[in-house]
Amino acid sequence: MNDGVSGGAARIARRFARLKEEGRAGLVTFTTAGDPDLKTSQQILDGIAKAGADLIELGMPFSDPMADGPAIQAASLRALGAGVALRDVLGMVRSFRAHDTETPVILMGYYNPIYRYGVPAFVADAVAAGVDGLIVVDLPPEEDAELCLPANAAGLSFVRFVTPTTDERRMGRVLANTSGFLYYVSITGITGTAEADATLVSRALETLRRRSELPIAVGFGIKTPEQAAAIAEFADAAVVGTAIVNTIKGGLKADGTAGAGLVGDVLALVRSLADGVRGARIRRKAG
Repeated sequence: MNDGVSGGAARIARRFARLKEEGRAGLVTFTTAGDPDLKTSQQILDGIAKAGADLIELGMPFSDPMADGPAIQAASLRALGAGVALRDVLGMVRSFRAHDTETPVILMGYYNPIYRYGVPAFVADAVAAGVDGLIVVDLPPEEDAELCLPANAAGLSFVRFVTPTTDERRMGRVLANTSGFLYYVSITGITGTAEADATLVSRALETLRRRSELPIAVGFGIKTPEQAAAIAEFADAAVVGTAIVNTIKGGLKADGTAGAGLVGDVLALVRSLADGVRGARIRRKAG
C-alpha cells in the first residue's frame, strides 16, 4: 500500500499527523469549483482554511454526478453554466497555493473530464498546481492502471470510498492502492439525503481500523456542527459538503448571481462546523 510520504501526498500525511498530535479530528469541507462563478468560488476557497477547514475537497464540475444528491448536482450545473472547465479547477488550486502551502487539497469527481483532459497531462498539471490527492467516484479498483497507479507514482494520494455494503472480500481490493486516507460513507445512497448514525459508523470504523492504518474521514449525512461533532469523537475527520453547498445556493440573488453576503455566510458556517469538530473529544473527556 502506498504510505503517502512523497509529493503532495506528504501534505495529507503531515496534516493527519498534526491532528493526531493535537488529539482531535479534522474538518474536511467540500465545495464545487466554480460554484456559482469562478471569482466567488475562489474567494470561498481562499478563506475556508482560515475559517477552520483542515482539508479541502474541491469538486470537479460534471454533468452527471451520479453519487451526489440534488444540491451538489445543482452546484455542478451552476459551475458548468458559468463555463468552468477542469483547467479552471487546477487554476483555482494554483491561486490558492500562492498563499497556503500547508492545507491539503483533494480533487473529487468523475473520470470523464480527466479522460478528456488526458491522464498524463492531468496528473502532471495537478501536481504542478499543488493538488494533493484525488477521489474519483466511478473508477473501481479493477481500473487502477487507468489513473490510480499513475497518480500514486506522481505523488498524488488516491482516496477511496468504503461503504456500509463493502464486504470483507471486496475490502482487500479497495485498500490495495488506496493512499492518503479512507473515506467512509456513513449512509447508503447519495449525498445529502439522510443523516449519519454515529453509533453504527463507530462500529464500522472499529472493524475498518483492523484492516488499515490509514486515517479515516467520514462523510455523507453530516450537515450540522452537532452531527460533525458526534462523528469527530471517533473518526479522524468529518466531511461536510451538502450543507455548505446549500449555503452557497441560499446566498444567490434572484438572477442566480452571488449575493453580497454569500462568501461571509459560507465561512461563518465553516467556522461553526470547525468549532464543533475541534471541541468534540474535549467534551467527551469532560463527560
